[in-house]
Amino acid sequence: MGWEALEQWGDDVARVEPLAGGVANDVWSVRVNGQLAVGRLGRRSDADLAWETRLLRHLDGEGLTVPVPIPTVDGRLFADGLVVMTYVDGGPPETQADWRRVAGTLRELHRLTRGWPQRPGWRSSTDLLHAETGTKIDLGAMPAEGVARCRAAWARLAGRETRVVHGDPNPGNIRMTANHVGLIDWDEAHVDVPDLDLALPDNAAGLDDGAYDVAAQASAAWEAAVCWEDEYAIKRLAEVRPV
Repeated sequence: MGWEALEQWGDDVARVEPLAGGVANDVWSVRVNGQLAVGRLGRRSDADLAWETRLLRHLDGEGLTVPVPIPTVDGRLFADGLVVMTYVDGGPPETQADWRRVAGTLRELHRLTRGWPQRPGWRSSTDLLHAETGTKIDLGAMPAEGVARCRAAWARLAGRETRVVHGDPNPGNIRMTANHVGLIDWDEAHVDVPDLDLALPDNAAGLDDGAYDVAAQASAAWEAAVCWEDEYAIKRLAEVRPV
């Protein structure tokens, strides 16, 4: 249906300007009843969008700063692939202290999502020790030697408890002010071992040397697999040690 779906949020709605939103979605700033918001149009399934919007409402209710889905006139949280969410202000982390605040927010995300069901169609890093595919990941498209390196990195996570991970806590997906640390762009969120979120700059999560190595290797392997085979993925795979 496209952006005509925006009409389902009422008469006082309009697109304003395009925003950076990654390859999979068309993301714009929008105005809904005079308020600045963000609209994201993509091809995700209804089940996937239901998982994401439920998660964001849960996290908002628990006090985390996240984009909150704005319902359509008839109360739906998405329509025809379009989600409209509150705008989160702020800038990226710049200092070690900022990144420590980010680490604290990520740990709160993990604490709040114990027992959360897996995102429809997704697999965790440890699932991929045996599975070949899961949503954006197709290990069959990677060189066999690269798959072996990724699986060796993920094997070090086996047996650990899983929670929701943001999946892509890079500076562009973080909105900080003096009062909050906001996490935006939940496209890569899924249930996995929290270490994947905690290989942060300057080891802001305060992991010991061994734990940081496990997190950094597993995270590099995940990003290589999920993005294969663009330049960034190839760069990340190069960071994963040979078996």
